This record gives sequence, C-alpha cells and structure tokens, in this order.
Amino acid sequence: MLKRSYAFFVIAFGINFFVPKVALAHCPLCTIGAGAVAVAAAWFGISSFSIGVFLGAFAIALGLWIGKLLKKQYMPHQTLIVGIISFFTTIIPLKPLFYDNSAILVAFSGDYGTWLNTTYLIDKFIIGSVIGAVIVLLGPKISKLISLKRKGKFLSYQGIILVFVLLLVTSLFYEFLA
Repeated sequence: MLKRSYAFFVIAFGINFFVPKVALAHCPLCTIGAGAVAVAAAWFGISSFSIGVFLGAFAIALGLWIGKLLKKQYMPHQTLIVGIISFFTTIIPLKPLFYDNSAILVAFSGDYGTWLNTTYLIDKFIIGSVIGAVIVLLGPKISKLISLKRKGKFLSYQGIILVFVLLLVTSLFYEFLA
C-alpha cells in the first residue's frame, strides 16, 4: 500500500512539474533578461552602478513574478510586498561584492558639517539597484500610457522592450556621461 501511494505522489509531482501551464510571458522574460544582462555587465567590467540597475530590476521582477504565482491573497498589496522582500534579499547580500562608494559635496548654506554643507557618501550599487527597481515598477504604467496615446494599439512585447530600453539607456547614460 505504501509503495502505491508513493508512486501516486511521484506521478502527481511529475505531471504538475512537467506539464506546462498558462504562460506569463512578461515577468519571466524580464526576469531572465535582466539577470543575464547584469551577469554580462559584471563580466565586461561595467561600473557597479550599471550592474546595480540590472540587478535591482532582476530582483524586483523576480519578486513580482513570484508574488503573482501565489494563488491566495493574505494581505493587501501582497505582490508588491513579495517584490520588495525579493529586492532586499537579493541586493543586500550582493552589496559587498559590488562595493563602490562615491563622495558628493553638498555646499548650499551654512558651516561645513551642517546638512546643507557637507560631504555625503553614496553607494553606487544601491542607488543603481533602486533606480532599476523603480524602472521595472513604472514600466507597465508607461507602456499603458503609450498604448493609450496610440489609441489602444501596442507592439508585441512592448512592455519588455520598453523596460529593457529604459534600463539600457539609464546604464549607458551613467557609463558615458557620469
């Protein structure tokens, strides 16, 4: 009897694991694409800011994708919360690998040492990660605005193309102009 139930479990798991379900094309493609670009950027010696942009996009996209897979809603904004948790649990452990601080002098008013006249250290990797996450979060909204401007018409994979172009332009802007 035990062997029969074990065989049923193995068959049920196999069917559930190997039989394809409805494709959620946007999120998995964004996730895999952002991760691949971040790895390629590290391989070619790109700055930690640009790597942060793509890893931040990867982390938030992965979290949003997993959040959408959850069938039951346990709390409001559950998908966004899972995305934010994914972001922090991906970026914080990687921070020591891409450690790159930069100093910014703010000299608006007052004596040196006041908050309007001091030198601030910023972590380029963390700033890039946050910018990448914001781009992924705003990408679908921008894509909808473009579709509205085009009277409901959209290109195939418009959202994916838009997010990748925004990520790429942000990284290239920093690499060439900063």
